[in-house]
This record gives sequence, structure tokens and C-alpha cells, in this order.
Amino acid sequence: MRWIRYTATGKTAYGIIDGDVIAEVKGDPFAGYEKTATQHALASVQIELPVATPPNFFCVGLNYAQHVRLAAKKLGIEAKMPENPDVGYRSNNALIAHGRDVIIPADATEKVQYEGELVAIIGKTCRNVAEADALKYVLGYTIGNDVSERTWQKADRTLWRAKNSDTFKPMGPWIDTSVDLDKLETRVRVNGQETTRFKTNDMIHGVALYISTISRYCTLHPGDVLWMGTDLFSPDLKHGDVVEIEITGLGTLSNRFVKASQA
Repeated sequence: MRWIRYTATGKTAYGIIDGDVIAEVKGDPFAGYEKTATQHALASVQIELPVATPPNFFCVGLNYAQHVRLAAKKLGIEAKMPENPDVGYRSNNALIAHGRDVIIPADATEKVQYEGELVAIIGKTCRNVAEADALKYVLGYTIGNDVSERTWQKADRTLWRAKNSDTFKPMGPWIDTSVDLDKLETRVRVNGQETTRFKTNDMIHGVALYISTISRYCTLHPGDVLWMGTDLFSPDLKHGDVVEIEITGLGTLSNRFVKASQA
């Protein structure tokens, strides 16, 4: 099942996608819903964030072996794989939907890059769950683009602007509840040219282990999002570039990059 949050005829609602048609529901996939008779053509609606305001926005860093090796090589140091899951946070102010512009701040350097990521959406409250049971608490998956300003990332200890500037976290376009993680492949295109391709589930630490680890200390709530990290590296992005992040079988997240002084 694919859940979409959208706006049509001035109303924002959740719906279930069936082919090219959205069947509107009353309610949402987290607290419960009722089907309605209202339908919309998928191409006619404005796609919104699949979760309007996540209660918590968790993120993962250095979760792919090749990414770790390449990062170490750039720094001229020996690659060391993380032994345990490492969890961070991001800010909701940075979230934007599929099709919206990523605004590059006027004073940003040329080192603005994408990171194509799988995003797990929590569907049920969980606390202290075992790894074997963790995926039972996932509603489904969507796609994220973890935009980073690398010069700021080196300068700011907390990454507050490097990772959390307004519009730096595109997410969408919908939530897919029927995903086989082992069959997924992430492909990134810039202006139609493929720049990155990797097996999505080829992670050092998987979705289930991260959920189990987080829930040991922090209660996870319906609508929480967990971004699972990326592999390989991005080229520097410039004004006018369009980045498409496709996860096969799941969908494609597309956003244009616009320099603030030229917006």
C-alpha cells in the first residue's frame, strides 16, 4: 500500500494510491482512517510531506562501508567501521516535499551536496524493542535527500546550519508499506545524468538494529522518521540543478536547487 499526503481543491488530506488515482481517506495511517468516495488523479494534486511534522527526526551517519572508506581516503587516514549504531538528530524546519525547491543560502560556498537516503517511518509507539521485533513498528518507507553544505560542516561543531538550513531535507513523495529492503537499489541523477548507484540495504547497521538501539533510550512515536544514511559521494551542486533520488520499487524524489540570491 502507498500512502500519500497531498493538497487538492484547497484541502490537505491523506490518501491511498491505486495506480494513477488517489482514494482520499478521513484520518491518517497512524491514528486510524475511514475510506471516502472522493478520488483524485495523482497528476492533479500537490504532493505534501508524507509526515507533516515528525515528532522526532532521527538520522544515521557513516552507515555504508564504501562511504566510510572513501571518507577516510579523503582525509588520508585508515578507514574504521563504526562498531555500534550512531544516532543524530535533524530539524523539522529543514523538511520540504517532493517537487519543492532547495534554497541554497546566499552565503553558502560551492560545496553543497546531496545524500540519497532510505527513510523509515515509525507506525506504532515502541520502547525497548528487540532487534528481531523492530520492523513490526515500521509503517513503511519513503525517500530523503540529506543536503549538506560541506564547508559549514567542517566549521560548525553541531552541524546546525550545514545540515539543517531551511529546505535542506527534501522527503517523499509517499510512504510505501510493502517494501522488501533487500531488493532496493538507490540511484541518484543530477539533471538526468546518473551520478550514484548502490544497494540500499547494504548497510553496516540495518534499520531494525537502529530502531532497537534508539528505543532502548528514547520512546519512538508514530510519525517519527529515521534517515538511514548514504553511500558514495555527491558532486557539488549549483543553481538550477535538479536532483532525482530513485529507490527502485519505492519511487523517486525530485527537487531543484536554487541559489537564494537568484531565487
